[in-house]
Amino acid sequence: MALDFYSNFSIKPESTDTGWVYLIGAGPGDPGLITVKGLEILRRADAIVYDYLVNPVLLEEVKPGAQLFYMGKKAGQPSASQSKINHLLVQLAQEGKIVARLKGGDPFVFGRGGEEAEALAAAEIKYEVVPGISSAIAVPAYAGIPITHRTYSSTFTVITGHEEANRPMDDSHINWRALAQIGGTLVFLMGLGRLSDIATRLVEAGLSAQTPAAAIEWGTTERQRNVTGTLQDLPELVKNAEIKSPAVIVIGQVVSLSERLQWFDHALLVAGQLQ
Repeated sequence: MALDFYSNFSIKPESTDTGWVYLIGAGPGDPGLITVKGLEILRRADAIVYDYLVNPVLLEEVKPGAQLFYMGKKAGQPSASQSKINHLLVQLAQEGKIVARLKGGDPFVFGRGGEEAEALAAAEIKYEVVPGISSAIAVPAYAGIPITHRTYSSTFTVITGHEEANRPMDDSHINWRALAQIGGTLVFLMGLGRLSDIATRLVEAGLSAQTPAAAIEWGTTERQRNVTGTLQDLPELVKNAEIKSPAVIVIGQVVSLSERLQWFDHALLVAGQLQ
């Protein structure tokens, strides 16, 4: 089949003396959202180095005897340093293994995949990037929020929320004034712990406190929960609902469509009825 060709044409043969690393995006949580190519490589890999947000169901697809290395990073808990992860990838490849570096979402969207690629290139290790579906687009979609819409938003901006707390606005790596003025949809990843600060900075920068906003916990999985409100009241709503990380924050007029376009709760209900 044509699909077999396109998914396999650049996958390295299993018999080889030279290692190879694949930086694979596992998608946002729903195991069905990994790409065909990513899944095929995962099934062939000799070693799998995976993150905290990778759905464990995907690890059931590995071949017998494959080595599994958990290198997840979770806020507030001890985790492997990036340099240790880089070293492990290089070491496994130098041993001649096919390595699947399985990362949540897309490896190049706030996933440090670029740093890992740099380490592999410096060590002259052959590697390939297999893009994944980013939580920045998939999680809002599963909450009934189209991040673009002809009526409401012609742009979307993805921002890391993982910045030092209490950093002065004028010293921030993020241009808050530009974000407040650009319009469209703002999507914050890894920002739940700083939600109050994010809301305050955006309002101070000129964005209306009444702008629709949402927080989505464990998006695309059976554990998904959503809260929607305004930029001003979202921090309190999140606190009252006990929304925890991982969560995606969406700010913009498109959030107003969430209740009308909610489909995932119904899909879970139907799935439960079919079991």
